Amino acid sequence: MKSVIIISRILSTVFRPVYYPTVGIILLFTITYLSMLPWMVKLWVLAIVYLFTVLMPMLGTYFYRRLRGWRRHELRHQEKRLVPYAIHLFCYLCCMYLLTQLHLPHFVTGIITVSLLIQIACIVINLRWKISMHSAGAGGIIGALVAYAMIFKFNPVWWLCAAILVAGLVMSSRMFLRQHTLAQVLCGTLVGIICGYFGIIMM
Repeated sequence: MKSVIIISRILSTVFRPVYYPTVGIILLFTITYLSMLPWMVKLWVLAIVYLFTVLMPMLGTYFYRRLRGWRRHELRHQEKRLVPYAIHLFCYLCCMYLLTQLHLPHFVTGIITVSLLIQIACIVINLRWKISMHSAGAGGIIGALVAYAMIFKFNPVWWLCAAILVAGLVMSSRMFLRQHTLAQVLCGTLVGIICGYFGIIMM
């Protein structure tokens, strides 16, 4: 049982929703025609995405927590997470603005749109009922894959198999760690799929 808990903690850390935009951009630069872009352009875009979706939100939340004198586990309380949520949303909006100014294709900025939609949906739902943001992030990959398959006309079966496997592992890890119930991870995944699909297809 101890090994299961350790594996679950590793999965919850590796597949944190905050990393998905960066991974998504890397995939687009690898498997689409954007692979022809110069390396300096790719690195510049990746630096912007990583800075505004990973580094700045994490540092902002850290300094806010230190300012309030809270320990990390205290941020699990819903009433104490509103400011960190606001920090994340602001950073993502800044990222979207900068990517728009670079005149990148809409399906690239769509990744940030998906992440924003998932965060907003989870924040609103969490005001009334707890939902798994980890599962929502994993579900977002599934929805976005379906949308990208429609846009680029490719067979997404193997990619979907991998995404569904990841989603299953993430959902299981959150339940093993007793962070969420089955209903909460299932609803989180469903919210993610819907936001992932419409966040890309509507762009």
